[in-house]
Amino acid sequence: MAWRMPAETNEHERTWMAFPREGLTLGDTAAQREDGYATWAAVANAVVGFEPLTMVVDPTETDRARRMLDARIDVVEAPLDEFWMRDFGPTFVVDDERPGALGAVDWIFNGWGAPEWSEWRQSADIARFIAEQTGAERITSLLVNEGGGINVDGEGTVLLTETVQLDPRRNPYADKGRVETELARTIGTTTAIWVPRGLTRDYDDFGTSGHIDIVATLPSPGRVLLHAQPDSDHPDHAVMRGVRAQLEQARDAAGRTLEVVELPAPETLRDEHGFVDWSYVNHYVVNGGVIACGFGEERADARARDILSSAYPGREVVTVDARPIFARGGGIHCITQQQPRVP
Repeated sequence: MAWRMPAETNEHERTWMAFPREGLTLGDTAAQREDGYATWAAVANAVVGFEPLTMVVDPTETDRARRMLDARIDVVEAPLDEFWMRDFGPTFVVDDERPGALGAVDWIFNGWGAPEWSEWRQSADIARFIAEQTGAERITSLLVNEGGGINVDGEGTVLLTETVQLDPRRNPYADKGRVETELARTIGTTTAIWVPRGLTRDYDDFGTSGHIDIVATLPSPGRVLLHAQPDSDHPDHAVMRGVRAQLEQARDAAGRTLEVVELPAPETLRDEHGFVDWSYVNHYVVNGGVIACGFGEERADARARDILSSAYPGREVVTVDARPIFARGGGIHCITQQQPRVP
């Protein structure tokens, strides 16, 4: 068997998401909770305009989910404590030598390094649940990893950050060689491009310690869309300068240097908790479209749509206000997971 993770731009069978449930992540007040429910629903309702979507819902939230979600969305029940599907859900793979074969990589999920606040043990079973729902072959792994910690071009290249898979709270005995060997076995990558770290806010208590999917993504082989922070007052200005220098020296699985296309951040630098990590890189590619993060800045949101339209020609770019998702530690890409269509 030779499993391979297709690029996100490949045709999808459907998208998987998880509906929020009450708890620390959703918020302390009724207004905060409603904001979270509404935003997850808005993303799902945008996605289902392009492709089928299945929402995993904790039984305590089924009635609310059915009220808020488009009737075209399939709802399945399973116990949840977190609702970041990209991170605890399966990473789907295909086998080019076996037409129709679908695999589901079941990484170990420990709540982004098992911080004291995280409730993750129920969601850690969701990859197995979805594999059963889809009939995919479950591929187990001893690597603690999240889907937001990897990005592939579908041709052997994977982007990742040194502070995620090598995090001692995740994989205390790992080194780059061991991680790369496991990724080759599970998702079929042959060339790993490591960047030193992620965005500053992502190292706060509720962060992921540097997920790549808020920093950079491969919209097509040989090209990378890179978060840019033009304002030197923001610490990510220096961070991204270093990341860009590293990417410009890298070569992908085909031996190409990467064309770096910057996606500038919106103008807002801070919220009530400090420097923001608002990033247009955290978009989600669907069949015929792109679901883009919006931040309530008309000019910056429009600029991002133009860049994304150029990066993904022929796809309609739809913006959804992602500020409530970022306030909880992630973005649109973090709450979605694609299931590729298999030939």
